[in-house]
Amino acid sequence: MRARGRRVRLGQGGDGTGAQVLDYDEEAERYDAWRGGEPRAAAAAEAVLGLLPGGTRSVLDVACGTGIVTRRLAAGRPGLRVTGLDRSPAMARHAAARLPGAVVLADGRRLPFRPGRFDAVSSVWLLHLVDDPADARRIVAECARVLRPGGVYVTTVDKGASHNVGSDIDVVLAGRPHRPASDTPALVESYARAAGLVPAGEAGFDGRGQGRSPRRAITDLRRGWFVTLPPGDPLADEFAARLAALPDQDRPRPDPAFTLRAFRKPAPGPLTDG
Repeated sequence: MRARGRRVRLGQGGDGTGAQVLDYDEEAERYDAWRGGEPRAAAAAEAVLGLLPGGTRSVLDVACGTGIVTRRLAAGRPGLRVTGLDRSPAMARHAAARLPGAVVLADGRRLPFRPGRFDAVSSVWLLHLVDDPADARRIVAECARVLRPGGVYVTTVDKGASHNVGSDIDVVLAGRPHRPASDTPALVESYARAAGLVPAGEAGFDGRGQGRSPRRAITDLRRGWFVTLPPGDPLADEFAARLAALPDQDRPRPDPAFTLRAFRKPAPGPLTDG
C-alpha cells in the first residue's frame, strides 16, 4: 500500500527487513508499475471482498495509495460505497483521479470520521511500514473506532515474509541483515484485541506480476528497496554480485503470496435484568 506521508519512516522496507526514509510523493508516479499493477490490485481486492460480510454497504480503505485497489473494491460489489484515505498528497491525487469525490487526505492515526461510520475498514500493505508499535496500535484502534458494531476490519500480515518464495534469489538474500517484522499475525492480533476486535477469518492472494528476476532484484537493491542494504554499502555490492551470478537473469521467479486477516467488532449483547 503504500506509504503514508510525504516523507515516511518505514519500520519495514519493500523486502520487509529494515528502516528507511522514502518519499512516497516521488514514488507515486511509478508505484503501480513497480508493484504488479492491475493484476495484483485485482487479486487483492477480490481477497478483501471475500472477507466482508454480505450486508456491507460502506468501506473505508486506509492507506489507499494510488487507489488502484480501492477502485476495484468499489466496483467489486453492487451498491458498495468505498472511501479512500491516504496522507501522501501525491498518492491521494492519483487515488482521487480513480475515485472522484471519494478520497480523503488524512493520517491513519487520526481518522476524520465519527465512531461507527463504516461497515468495514481495510488497510492493505500498511502495518509493515509502521516503525513505532504505538503507532500501529493507534492505527488499528482508529480503524476499530470507525467500525459499526458487527463490522469487519481487514489487513495484511507478514508482508516481508510473503516475498520469500524459496527461489534462488531468496537463497542469495537470506544472509542479509534482518530486523523484526512489525506486522506478524501475533502482533496484529494483539493490536486488534486491544481495540476490542475478535478474529473473523483469513484469506490469501498472489502478488501477481511481482515475481522478481535477478536483474530486477539488483535494480531494487541499487535503488535502496532492500533497506538494510543501502546503496553504496560494500555489503550491498557483494549481494549484487551474487545476484548477477544467478542464471536466467530476466526470468521472474514465483510471485509473493500475501495473507489477509479479518477482525470483527462485536455487537452489543442483549440487555438482561440483574
